Amino acid sequence: MMLLDFLPITKEDMKKRRWDELDFIFVTGDAYVDHPSFGHAIVTRLLESLGFKVGIISQPNWKTAEDFIKLGKPKIAFLVSSGNIDSMVNHYTVNKKRRSEDAYSPGGKGNLRPDRAVIVYCNKIREIFKDVPIIIGGIEASLRRFAHYDYWDDKVRRSILLDSSADLLVYGMGEKQIIEIANLISYGKKITDLNDINGTCYITKDISKLTNYIEIPSYEEVAKDKLKYAEAFKIQYLEQDPIKGKILVQKHGNIYLVQNPPAKPLTVEEMDFIYSLPYKRTYHPIYKKYGGVPALKEVEFSIVSHRGCYGGCSFCALHFHQGRIIQKRSRESIIEEAKKLTSMPNFKGYIHDIGGPTANFRNPSCKAQLERGICKTRQCLHPNPCPNLEVSHEEYLDILRQVRNLPKVKKVFIRSGIRYDYVLLDKSDKFLIELIKNHISGQLKVAPEHVCDRVLKVMGKPSKKVYDKFVKKYFEYNKKFGLKQYLVPYLMSSHPGSDLKAAIELAEYIRDMGYNPEQVQDFYPTPGSLSTTIYYTGVNPLTGEKVYVPKDPEEKKMQRALLQFRDPKNYDLVYKALIKAKRTDLIGYDKKCLIPPKKKERK
Repeated sequence: MMLLDFLPITKEDMKKRRWDELDFIFVTGDAYVDHPSFGHAIVTRLLESLGFKVGIISQPNWKTAEDFIKLGKPKIAFLVSSGNIDSMVNHYTVNKKRRSEDAYSPGGKGNLRPDRAVIVYCNKIREIFKDVPIIIGGIEASLRRFAHYDYWDDKVRRSILLDSSADLLVYGMGEKQIIEIANLISYGKKITDLNDINGTCYITKDISKLTNYIEIPSYEEVAKDKLKYAEAFKIQYLEQDPIKGKILVQKHGNIYLVQNPPAKPLTVEEMDFIYSLPYKRTYHPIYKKYGGVPALKEVEFSIVSHRGCYGGCSFCALHFHQGRIIQKRSRESIIEEAKKLTSMPNFKGYIHDIGGPTANFRNPSCKAQLERGICKTRQCLHPNPCPNLEVSHEEYLDILRQVRNLPKVKKVFIRSGIRYDYVLLDKSDKFLIELIKNHISGQLKVAPEHVCDRVLKVMGKPSKKVYDKFVKKYFEYNKKFGLKQYLVPYLMSSHPGSDLKAAIELAEYIRDMGYNPEQVQDFYPTPGSLSTTIYYTGVNPLTGEKVYVPKDPEEKKMQRALLQFRDPKNYDLVYKALIKAKRTDLIGYDKKCLIPPKKKERK
């Protein structure tokens, strides 16, 4: 029976439910927020719905045993996750400086989880409970399942499954896997028997019984040979397919990491069920005295409509986590959740988002994906749209219309981002028109990332002319409707492929559009992305092409400064960059110049 309350976090909570023992204990690096945007909430509520007794240990003190033993020993297993973000990304900027705040902690306080949280938590659990199965999952485990380049150590690390001493790794979103695991163990299977569940990885000394598998270069090979690393990544990338993907094996010393193929996509009915579970939709009351958990504010009145993305951006790791095949909820499920939001006491009339990784990808890119899997040899949108790409915003528009017409709803925003190239492929402009009229407030954020076509090619993004076409159409419609709304482009510096010449080209574009970006993002080599592999190896593993990678700290500072050349603090770096690139024509008083001459040169 599901109780309309938070899951146990203390023995007293267990007593209220008349539980002497828990089946599962979920250890997470995030504060306990019972909302479907938090992985621990989905997994624990799903297990609860199946009749399992589940408790949560949130942000335990990893230096002692006290927090880890407070709920006792679980009957089936510990589930361990670093939280919604990789703990190293959570803790450090791209310059490897420690962040002072953590949006996923009470009051935004930092340092409430360790670096490499999955490894630290698991090792502490193993130290205390020698024989209890440990299952790891979430973004940190998922994207570090193979031997992987680690930006913070600046070296290749082993699979996190070895360093954590866990028994099983769940990669991807995890619902199908955790249901199968929980049921099999409750029926008497041992954790060591669970070697054939899709969407999981395990360690073994013997692969003689495996069939139809691919062995990729070993940890030892990829750690010392960058081309071998690129080769291993390419195979992982191409086999990330729930329909046709093969078992992958990677040797680490005298043992093997085995990855089963990805879990099958969730059906609409399965997605609806997951999002209908009795979430409290807020943080646990213990955090009230700290002012709550900041990360909740962004998602409290947002609705996840689907998962997956076929956009193919090189710097995004969604390919390895949610995958390219769109998995969606029904209209009815989304509208029902919207109604729940309007009944919440602090609802002010605004739904902040209805979307997913890319808001306007409502359906799979083509029907063939669901039958024969994703294409290995090409992307759906890049470098040119696939002829089989199905383009329609009708279903998404219908949902937006129904939600914005609900009582108490003043406005529905779209904040999860849209693919403007996909918008332009639609034969009808109805979506763009309704977006401009009804779903933004003063400005629309889009992500061209760059304007130099050779950089955009490495990024997997559409060409500059596509972005320019969208900008033109956007402002034409705003003018037609008597609106004065802006475009705020996300821009990235120092991505592989970007040299000073490309950065200056982007700076000139910023000059011409009269926009001074308040925030720019340095490329951040996070685990699991194609761009990170290019950063480490200097090679695009999918094509074999060599790629220029800006790694010199001074050059990276210059590239970043060029994107904000109007800021007086950046003058010296911009000046240095223009001199180095032999672009002194951009120093002066002409309207085409980026900066004026130095004072001593003005005489």
